[in-house]
Parts: sequence; C-alpha cells; structure tokens
Amino acid sequence: MTLDTFTEHAHGNQPDAALAPLSRQQAALLVQLGLRAATSLGLDVTYEGGAALVPPDHSARGPVLGLSNLARMLARYDETCWPMLVDEHFTEILRQLRAGPPTPPADPSRELIQRLVPRDALPDNWTADRPDFVPGLLAVPSSVDDDIVTMWLEPADLGLVWSEAERLGLANLRSMVDHVEYLEQDDVRVALVTGSAFAASRALVLDTVLRETLQLEHPPPYGVLAAMPARDRLLLHVIQDLSVIPALGLLLHLTARSHTRDPGPLSPDVYLVTPSLTWHPATTASPDRLPLRMSPELQSLSERLAEFDAGGN
Repeated sequence: MTLDTFTEHAHGNQPDAALAPLSRQQAALLVQLGLRAATSLGLDVTYEGGAALVPPDHSARGPVLGLSNLARMLARYDETCWPMLVDEHFTEILRQLRAGPPTPPADPSRELIQRLVPRDALPDNWTADRPDFVPGLLAVPSSVDDDIVTMWLEPADLGLVWSEAERLGLANLRSMVDHVEYLEQDDVRVALVTGSAFAASRALVLDTVLRETLQLEHPPPYGVLAAMPARDRLLLHVIQDLSVIPALGLLLHLTARSHTRDPGPLSPDVYLVTPSLTWHPATTASPDRLPLRMSPELQSLSERLAEFDAGGN
C-alpha cells in the first residue's frame, strides 16, 4: 500500500466530527434511525449536523435529543442491532419527558451524591461563578432514582444552601463501594476503579479511594497518576519510581480510548496528584508541535526519582 493510499484509507475511516467514534457513514445511519424512531413516537425533530436532533423551528418549544452517548453505545454492537437499540433509547427518552421533572429527593442527607460533570454540558450562566475541580470538570450535587441521575443545580430547590448540598454529596460519595481490578503491562500497574456511574466522581474523594479501595495505609510519598475518562471509571497509578514514565504512556492510551468510545465522556487528560491531593496536569502541549510532553510538575518529579535511583537508595 502506498503512502497516498494509506492516507486516503485512514481518512475514510476517521470518526465523524460530531458523533465519534462512529465513522461518517455510521453516523449517517444513526441519524436516519434516530429520525425514524423520533417520528414514530410523535416527536418533531430534525438533524442539522451537530450531535443532537433538534426542533425544526428554533423558536418552538420542543425536545433536544442528544446523540453523543448513543453513538458511543452503538459502537459496541453490530449494525444489525442498531434499529432495536435506537428504538429502545428514544422510547425511554420519551417516557422520561412525559413523566415530567424529577421529584426532589425526600432525604437529601442520604440521597445527594456529588458528581463530576463537564463544564460545557451545563448552562453558561450557571457555571460562570463555579470553580473547576480540574480544567473543564466541576462537581454538582445529584441524586439517582430508578437508574436515572438528576443534577440539582439549585440546592434551594432542596431547601439547602450550596455548601450544605456539596457537603452532603461528598459524604455520600465517600460511602460508596468501588470495584477495582489491576491492569499490568511490562511491570507497570494501573488500578481500574469501576462499580457505578459515579466511579470517576470518586476522584473528588481520592483520599478515601486510596485508603479503602487500594488499601494503602499511608498516602503515596510521590503521589499518583489519575484519569477520569468516562463516568464509570477512574484510572490510578501509584508512583513508586521511574516506571511512572511508561505508566503515563499506558494511561494516556487507556484514557484516550475510553474517552472516545465509552458513554459519559469526562476528560481525555491524565493528572499528577501530589501526596497532599493537589491536582496538576501530567502533560502539556509541546512547542515543537509534538503531541504531548511531561508537564513541569511531572518532569520535576521524574528528575527527583532519577536522582534517588542514581544514589542507590
């Protein structure tokens, strides 16, 4: 295969700009199936090239039906299964729309759970004065009813002030139980924390995860690498020595794949978390246009580890 042929082939298989990881042809099929399902349910929507089906008249009130998570879900299945899956998806959305707004939790002290949410998924006027947990992600008090997660952007609706809702959400997040498995490659070990749709949000209580899930008696002296690519997973590598460098490569690969393909994408980035639980980017853009290089914080830590290793300690 020539370079030109390879480039043309690769370009043809690139994910659709709006509905990754589907190809453009697959994205067109999803839109066709979505429009058909919506019409059969009596919904008047159209597709204008984004990642959602929208009302044809922008001034009219009507549902906006997101397709991003559906695209990630469909990517796991053969296309012969797509019509049934799309029909089921839109039937459930219509059921939720007809059910009306969710009922506030009867006992916020037991039911609120703090959840990481992409900033760009929330109203601009609401996020303007809210601090990020890490760039692009912030925490919102939420509740779960019949597997449906509701975010409570106005704690006054619950009879609470924001700080109290946040405190309760974090306390209940700490009480959750994780599932953890370890991925190993060339002596590099990465913990994959799963078990619920709030697994990534457990990064907000990382000290609890390190102590109870990874069963570490003391905070790691060099910190950890962490990634939250999708709602249902948290990736962690406990830094012990210069294996942090290949560990970063492995985490970048796992995070990019999960963020692209799994429903509920959060962040494509990997972070360095210090023993005092301060979060820093693990990578930064290179001035010479190479994709990534170690951030100053991780570079400094790597140099310290190299000196320690050279000293024979």
